[in-house]
Amino acid sequence: MPKIWTVSEIVGQIGQVLLDQADLQNCWISGELSNFKNHRASGHWYFTLKDESASFKGVMFKSRSERVRFVPTDGLKVMIRGNIRMYEREGTIQFYAEEMEPSGLGQLYLAFEQLKKKLAEEGLFDPLHKKEIPRFPRRIGIVTSPTGAAIRDIINVTGRRHPGMSWILAPAAVQGEAAPREVAQAIERLNRYGAVDVIIVGRGGGALEELWAFNTEVVARAIAASVIPVISAVGHETDVTISDYVADLRAPTPSAAAELAVPVLLDIQFQVAQLGIRLQGAMGALIERKRQCLTGIANKGPLKDPFWRIDQNRQRLDNLHIRLQEVMTRFVIDKNGILKLLAAKLDLLSPLAILGRGYSLTYDEEGNLLRSAQNVELHEQIQIRLGEGSLRCQVMEKGI
Repeated sequence: MPKIWTVSEIVGQIGQVLLDQADLQNCWISGELSNFKNHRASGHWYFTLKDESASFKGVMFKSRSERVRFVPTDGLKVMIRGNIRMYEREGTIQFYAEEMEPSGLGQLYLAFEQLKKKLAEEGLFDPLHKKEIPRFPRRIGIVTSPTGAAIRDIINVTGRRHPGMSWILAPAAVQGEAAPREVAQAIERLNRYGAVDVIIVGRGGGALEELWAFNTEVVARAIAASVIPVISAVGHETDVTISDYVADLRAPTPSAAAELAVPVLLDIQFQVAQLGIRLQGAMGALIERKRQCLTGIANKGPLKDPFWRIDQNRQRLDNLHIRLQEVMTRFVIDKNGILKLLAAKLDLLSPLAILGRGYSLTYDEEGNLLRSAQNVELHEQIQIRLGEGSLRCQVMEKGI
């Protein structure tokens, strides 16, 4: 009777057969990606690899996918290295990928183009976002390796152009897996420090793999986020990196970056001297114009003859005095006529005028005016006021 296999046994047997086939382990397969899925929670990649006649499923776990420098997409032809094994839970043959590269196009170049397109669409290369490089920086910041040729070139050029220029180095690895993070952190440190006016980021020349730190997204975003202007100086003149596109200014070499960032001290001193000469000339001309203006004013009117204004005012005062006398005279004459008229009216109403016509006023001893004989006693002393003079009398008789 033939052996009856369980599902687990037959699947396991097939899996073992696959493992025993050395050609199916650590092999390279070329094909076209389809049904690509990035499981963001786990970081694993799931895909189907196919050609014109066949297809099978594949997986690349997070520990391997993190090393791929481009983003796989459906329809992309790739070369994948890995192992063919049985996925026992579903009983299917599956390709477990260890490495992936674009077919017919370098992996680094593809990653470069993909990141370049992504950042360009976000506007990180937009000239409107570029900051102006200061003409006269007080201190420059340098992000590079402390042992590389770039720092020596920058320091030599800086010392030659401006011996007194202050600079500060934010050391960072410029090659290897840790380089992108260290370069980005160095840029951030200089921004937090704040006492630099421009930052030079770069390194000397090398192969594309050696310059790759400056083609990474983390470095590109650190440059874009910098509030201090950044000059990118990576490799030789023919080398172009993502950092060059994002930076505020690209320099073909680290030495050229120093020449762009650091002004020549002798040129500054010459310009200052020339400006001083121009300033003296301008001030001399201005003073001469003001002197001529002052001379013109001094030769005119009151400044030419200061007593002229006094004489003018004295004459004006005399005229005002005469006018005042005339006005006062007319005023007095007018008021005198009015007073005479009023005096005549008062004189008509005056008791003295009445007395002058033969009338008299009689007062008792206390000076009270007597209007009736009943108000006085016999033998009482009385006083009579006449038009001219007065009489003191005694009452001898009273009549009704």
